[in-house]
Amino acid sequence: MQERVKVAVDAMGGDNSPGEIVRGAVEAVTEREELVVFLTGAKEVIETELSHHTFPKDRIHVVDAREIITNDEAPVLAIRRKKDSSIVVAMNLVKKGEADAFVSAGSTGAVLVGAQLLVGRIKGVERPPLAPLIPTMDGIALLIDCGANVDARSSHLVQFAKMGSIYMENIVGIKNPRVAIVNIGVEEEKGNMLVKETFPLLKNCNEINFIGSIEAREIPNGAADVIVTEAFVGNVILKLYEGLAASLMKKIKQGMTSTPLSTLGAALVKPQLKKTLKAFDLSQYGGAPMLGLNGLVVKSHGSSKSNEIKNSIIQCIAFKEQRISEKIAANIAIQESI
Repeated sequence: MQERVKVAVDAMGGDNSPGEIVRGAVEAVTEREELVVFLTGAKEVIETELSHHTFPKDRIHVVDAREIITNDEAPVLAIRRKKDSSIVVAMNLVKKGEADAFVSAGSTGAVLVGAQLLVGRIKGVERPPLAPLIPTMDGIALLIDCGANVDARSSHLVQFAKMGSIYMENIVGIKNPRVAIVNIGVEEEKGNMLVKETFPLLKNCNEINFIGSIEAREIPNGAADVIVTEAFVGNVILKLYEGLAASLMKKIKQGMTSTPLSTLGAALVKPQLKKTLKAFDLSQYGGAPMLGLNGLVVKSHGSSKSNEIKNSIIQCIAFKEQRISEKIAANIAIQESI
């Protein structure tokens, strides 16, 4: 029998909660037999949503939480004061070892603060980064950091590179992943103060396969597997990625239905086009894992529909099976002892 992977899910977070969150949880446990999901939030609300679905009753449990943390609340105060919120209750399940991972489409600030205050950092990890997978021409790459650490230091970025390499090798299966730092040119002397300080540290780091700087335009071409940056630049890259992908898909659809002839042509290429465009649908990759914690925390988009929630929950399986937190802890411990 496969080992159970227990995931605590914030059922009240996000623009489409609780309906899409509950639906995503049901789809996840239906697809993967090793999953057990704990849905946190108002019990009667969640149970009403669950009554619309057929699912294995022994693998979805409702944990009552009477409060909700909203996006306009100060994250630190909200985490400290709203002990009975769906986010805090779910994270405490991870903290106590009753769940292996936490997934939320709720307040990003609250998730980031709660992750550090409740779940806790691995000893030696300076700053846990958010690291989403993004599509490229060759497959996927890991963008690290995309929103957790705006004012990062060079030592933080070096740890991001190490953690990102561990993730890509063990979760995605890319051996010796190529690591690059985001820059305004490929020459070593270019960049702001942070990049100039970090570049030689990455260059001399034997634990990673550092290939130098990468310009933003080369990211979609698959020029590197781990894209290292601080959160401000990373978040701009991610949001531009999402917006451009959505705009291109919209334009393509408009162009292919603009005339009777183009509509006929669209019918002929539709199967292959649909397959191609799916690669740039970020929801299929799930949310962004927050690396360097004592348990897995996954932040999904606030606008997540059931498919992204489902994939965010499912990605927790490989994280546990590959013992990512333990491997990161071992890597950081080795460096501290040197």
